[in-house]
Amino acid sequence: MTDNKPSRKEQILQALAHMLEAEPGGRITTAGLAREVGVSEAALYRHFPSKAKMFEGLINFIEDAIFSRINRITEEGTASAQAEQILTLMLAFTERNPGITRLLTGDALTGENERLHQRIQQFYDRVESQLKQVLRDAEFKEGLRTQASPTITANLLLAVVEGRIAQFVRSGFKQRPGQDWQEQWQLIEPTLFR
Repeated sequence: MTDNKPSRKEQILQALAHMLEAEPGGRITTAGLAREVGVSEAALYRHFPSKAKMFEGLINFIEDAIFSRINRITEEGTASAQAEQILTLMLAFTERNPGITRLLTGDALTGENERLHQRIQQFYDRVESQLKQVLRDAEFKEGLRTQASPTITANLLLAVVEGRIAQFVRSGFKQRPGQDWQEQWQLIEPTLFR
């Protein structure tokens, strides 16, 4: 019989994600996190040398979850379908992980290490690069050209999704990011290609 109990490190990250969700707009302290996990602050620091490293652990989780799926998405289907699936993935992921979504908007990183803000910027840059590549590949694989350049189009698509994610956080996680998304995609999709 195997024990699937999460490691202490995973418990700390899960507690941090829970606190980010339970306390929208609130600042997370290591003392509060230690209470949530049921350990001393010293025990937290045995697993993570700083609160910034804890946040980085959650950012690593975001990157692993999103980019492993994007890699699978880009293996097959039309460019339009791939773009939609990437954007839908972002919205679904944030809807399932509200606390972690506060990291993606920067809301939970106010006053934290600048390196964390840069990691989030790099995350979005990578998503945008993936979208751009999908749109560029459309010309070679499908003979389709975007209305605007792939760079401009990818940026617009990402801005739409980032806006929906920001609305989710701003509403205290009440306005779901995926709400009405399919109808909105039906408005966006016909404008992508010439």
